[in-house]
Amino acid sequence: MNLGVIVLAHTALQRAEQAIRHWADAGCPVVVHVDRKVDQNEYSAFVDALSDLDRVKFTRRYRCDWGGWELVAATQNAATELLDTHSELRHIYLASGACLPLRPVSELCTYLDARPETDFIESSTTEDVPWTVGGLDEERFTLRFPFSWRRHRRIFDLYVKLQQLIGFKRRIPTGVVPHMGSQWWCLTRRTLNAILTDPKRPIYDRYFRKVWIPDESYFQTMARLHSTKIESRSLTLSKFDFQGKPHVFYNDHKALLRRSACFVARKIWPRADELYDTFPLPYDKPDDHVTPNPSSVDRVFANAVDRRTLGRPGLYMQSRFPTVDRENAVTAGPYSVLQGFAEVFDDFEGWLTKATGGGDVHGHLFAPDRAHFTDDSPVYVGGMSDHPTLRDYNAKMFLTNLIWNNRAKHQAFQFGPMDTQTINWMVAKDTNARISVVSGAWIISLFLAREEFSDVRKEAARLQQIEHKQLKILRSPFTKARVRVMTLAEFVRSPMETLQIIVDEVSEQPHPRLAEAPSMVKLDGLGAFLQDLRNQGMHPFLTGEFAEDTDTGTSLQTQQKPYLVR
Repeated sequence: MNLGVIVLAHTALQRAEQAIRHWADAGCPVVVHVDRKVDQNEYSAFVDALSDLDRVKFTRRYRCDWGGWELVAATQNAATELLDTHSELRHIYLASGACLPLRPVSELCTYLDARPETDFIESSTTEDVPWTVGGLDEERFTLRFPFSWRRHRRIFDLYVKLQQLIGFKRRIPTGVVPHMGSQWWCLTRRTLNAILTDPKRPIYDRYFRKVWIPDESYFQTMARLHSTKIESRSLTLSKFDFQGKPHVFYNDHKALLRRSACFVARKIWPRADELYDTFPLPYDKPDDHVTPNPSSVDRVFANAVDRRTLGRPGLYMQSRFPTVDRENAVTAGPYSVLQGFAEVFDDFEGWLTKATGGGDVHGHLFAPDRAHFTDDSPVYVGGMSDHPTLRDYNAKMFLTNLIWNNRAKHQAFQFGPMDTQTINWMVAKDTNARISVVSGAWIISLFLAREEFSDVRKEAARLQQIEHKQLKILRSPFTKARVRVMTLAEFVRSPMETLQIIVDEVSEQPHPRLAEAPSMVKLDGLGAFLQDLRNQGMHPFLTGEFAEDTDTGTSLQTQQKPYLVR
């Protein structure tokens, strides 16, 4: 047998025993290191359970902390013992007790026989990889790390900051170019022996002893000094999430593991009985030369990372909800916010529903009295109540749920300065929002009401101030919504182009050119009304300029009443 195996065992020793037996039964000599943190009685029982296997030996035990030098020292000792006692070995495979062979050892040996001089070890410089986690790339090789990151986190961070503050930098040994990569490798006897017997090894060991996470850089760097042929990849399928933690494989990953064609997978859940019963796969000679292809499952892991970090558009989860602007799209789909149109046109919602042929067109969802759903229903899809207290308890989630619950349809709703304004920033920063504003259109309801003019002036000033603040938000550099703003004067002079755009948006497809517009309220006398407001000290600048004899040419359905100017 040309292949020897080093197994680093930490937990779930019964599963480690199963894997070790598989290696040994296939004829591989195995040297096992068991973490000193494992209870002595448990360790003794583990050794006794494997005592019937002559090819299995145990090496000196180290207490191994994550990211510590002891993992490298344990590997060095095991490799030295393996090379000294088995001169026939050509490749050494490093595995863990949580590794599961996926293919027969005979297939791995055949694969390595065809590549007798090749070292399989992931080995890249810090400039070439984007997956270092913890904010330390090159600095992990130029600073000192004498404290455990997991056991003494506070001291670890303070010591790093102190070194950065004083500008401390360690000298990297001459000729060494630091490389990083997966801990799990398969090296040739020639390369591994050269690393272990290098005359400068004491210098290299002393340097890497204070490097952060040396088990992912020591052999990866040393192999570059001594190897004649490196394939920078691991034969072990080992995936990590965005936080640098290893993915754990469960029973439902069986098809994915099979598709990877890798020889070994890590890290396997100890209770994944179905995986341990299925793998390694039975020997199948036609697969002898199938190259491991971990990239075939990369898309699955990439999607898993996206789902975990971003979630689905319009849905929220604990990891993102507390942090503002960490949403993967605020809402589940496009929707339209229409401001001022219902004031300019009679029955605008009914006309738009008919013109678009299917979109849900709501009234003022955030009106003070209630949420005016389409068809004036008290309950909307998903059991959403029109009660204002329930809506205003969390207005942002109210809108998010409304879009999600009927995401198959484009939602549109009316909005204005008389409505609850708490959603302004949410809508402005939502890439799904299509916001069309006829500024100053709120003046029409005051114009038609013919209330006491002093009260009208105060209300006009209040509404204008509210809308002015909203427009500042919509014009903010942080706004991501698609925003369209025009004054009332601009809109009434040429409404068809804007209406065509809105119909196309709500339909979510190009719509035939509009043949008719909704019925516009008659605005005879609006210009004079605005001038009276100016005369009383209130300047309605958001409406645009109206001549005093403005006439829209349409009939006014509401009986006008005279008002008194004081």
